[in-house]
Amino acid sequence: MAPTLADPFNDSSALIDFVINQGNGVKGLSELGLKALPKQYIQPFEERMCMTNIVPQGSIPIIDMSNWEDPKVAKSICDAASEWGFFQIVNHDVPVEMLENVKDATYNFFRLPAEVKNKYSKEHSSSNNVRFGTSFTPQAEKALEWKDYLSLFYVSEEEASALWPSICKEQVLDYMKKSEVVIKQLLQVLMKGLYVNEIDEAKESLLMGSMRTNLNYYPKCPNPELTVGVGRHSDVSTLTILLQDEIGGLFVRGNEGDDWIHVPPIKGSLVINVGDALQIMSNGRYRSVEHRVVANGNKNRISVPIFVNPRPVDMIGPLPELVANGEKPIYKQVLYSDYVKHFFRKAHDGKKTVEFAEL
Repeated sequence: MAPTLADPFNDSSALIDFVINQGNGVKGLSELGLKALPKQYIQPFEERMCMTNIVPQGSIPIIDMSNWEDPKVAKSICDAASEWGFFQIVNHDVPVEMLENVKDATYNFFRLPAEVKNKYSKEHSSSNNVRFGTSFTPQAEKALEWKDYLSLFYVSEEEASALWPSICKEQVLDYMKKSEVVIKQLLQVLMKGLYVNEIDEAKESLLMGSMRTNLNYYPKCPNPELTVGVGRHSDVSTLTILLQDEIGGLFVRGNEGDDWIHVPPIKGSLVINVGDALQIMSNGRYRSVEHRVVANGNKNRISVPIFVNPRPVDMIGPLPELVANGEKPIYKQVLYSDYVKHFFRKAHDGKKTVEFAEL
């Protein structure tokens, strides 16, 4: 039952019950028509987006992938990964129609009744590999984030067919399969930039041995300036491939301290960013950069990131080819599952996770 609107969520347990236990998420809160943001979502002042810090004409590189093997294109990919940590790609191999299908499937999943979505929550899901949730790590956060998500960890086509929600599984599987072509192209180029000319089976497994896709839903929000869609963080992946809709709201930390650069939606493009695992494996040559998502007072927004990761059982550290070339390692070898657990154990806190692997 929805709480009354007079003072709906003064009591945190009522909010947790409505949002998490009943599976309404922040989408359910948004649809109550609240006039004010519940206090549990009010972020400390320093975590809110200060509009004066936005670089007005700033832009991350936009790279045309139609001739991805051209040395000039390869150089622009490696330069973007080392200088910015983020870039957009256009004219890649994933058809626009497929991107539209996965966006539609995302909306269709979040339109399902709360009790249906709740079957996939931490408490009720038949598998850890399928998870409907809200915020980031609610039990560790002082202030909650204004986002719901469905997280799908890919093990095999059979498992996905059996366990993923039927309303979106085909579209997500098609999108992941088709994206793999682009992921391999990017990794081939980025590895050549580190003098790793051959990606054998073991190296491929280390770079992209596991994949997770999230369907993210950011409903419109009362007092969006007081909260965040996603707090400042860097990804723990090797690479993240992000499909965003036309609404906008993703910001990337610029190279000038506290400057933030908006990543404008470009129809048919994919946003690529370096994750911590690649920063560690490249011994700091490629940069995993902080980013955040602002809340929106007028429109609902969706995004679909594919996180391309090492396998949980892999040890990650500077690649042996770099160390053999005489580079001094700045990171130690760490078990990837330990690194990921460290990330999910705490609230979003900028770039602090990578300290876990520093020598």
